[in-house]
Amino acid sequence: MKYTFLGRTGVTVSRLCLGCMSYGDPSWRPWVLDDAASRPFFRRAVEAGINFFDTADMYSLGVSEEVTGRALREIANLEECVVATKVFHPMSDRPNMGGLSRKHIVQGCEASLRRLGMDTIDLYQVHRFDPHTPIDEMMAALDLLVRQGKVRYVGASSTAASCFAQALATSERHGWARFVSMQNHYNLLYREEEREMMPLCAAEGVAVIPWSPLARGLLAGTRHSPADRESTKRAESDDFARKLYDQPGDQEVIDAVRRVAAKRGVPSAQVALAWLLAKPAVTAPIIGATKLSHLDDALAALDLELTADEIRQLEAPYRAHPVRGF
Repeated sequence: MKYTFLGRTGVTVSRLCLGCMSYGDPSWRPWVLDDAASRPFFRRAVEAGINFFDTADMYSLGVSEEVTGRALREIANLEECVVATKVFHPMSDRPNMGGLSRKHIVQGCEASLRRLGMDTIDLYQVHRFDPHTPIDEMMAALDLLVRQGKVRYVGASSTAASCFAQALATSERHGWARFVSMQNHYNLLYREEEREMMPLCAAEGVAVIPWSPLARGLLAGTRHSPADRESTKRAESDDFARKLYDQPGDQEVIDAVRRVAAKRGVPSAQVALAWLLAKPAVTAPIIGATKLSHLDDALAALDLELTADEIRQLEAPYRAHPVRGF
């Protein structure tokens, strides 16, 4: 396993982060694996040296955190691990069960700690920015959790670079805990983050941990098109993918990945992940795995070095996209 630091912190993380949305309660999403079925993935990840795990309170409405916490407590050494979770999306349709008010952030953190079975969350992230909560209130609440010892570091997920910059400036102005990571939508099919967010993170020393590095399976070849509802169990109900990837030029990028992969004699997933891993600002792509082969492909990508010409071939077909993912 290869390791790096989480942005400008001294925390060591593996170059791959295991995304745990796929583990929890199948009644939440039909493709989700239950506790027993998910256990081999945690074991394989830990054996391979992965020490970075990402979940969220909304995944399986809390069950993902329970499954993740239980597996890591049994299989891993938690002192070596970096466990991340997120807050924002509503946990029910009742008042104060979502958003980023001080009330919900504190309550959400305490509930996540109970479900994870841990005393402290290593990386607590805002899943999206809340248009109804002032940034000062959000950052003050996150700083409170750090000072209380409930959270070690704070991070954010997809938002506009201007909002993220404002949050960083707010922390600097007040001497509060600042965001150390950005979990954004970034892959070969969606590169709009290169315009503002990626340069901002590089300049500020913020770790980039992209979600959907394989574009919901499109870059891996497991899904034939965003409209495909038959190739995988997830495709049957993944309406979000159809909102993310709907541009006519996307197929040209997918074809370029296939050509490079065919010449290398490796799966397309390895090529798409190797491209991400080669980006200087990227710390660790968040990989989802519902088959052990998915995890094996991700691990193999760590040793796949693309040439400058291959990178040009992969990037050349890209065309500008509407902003998607937040």
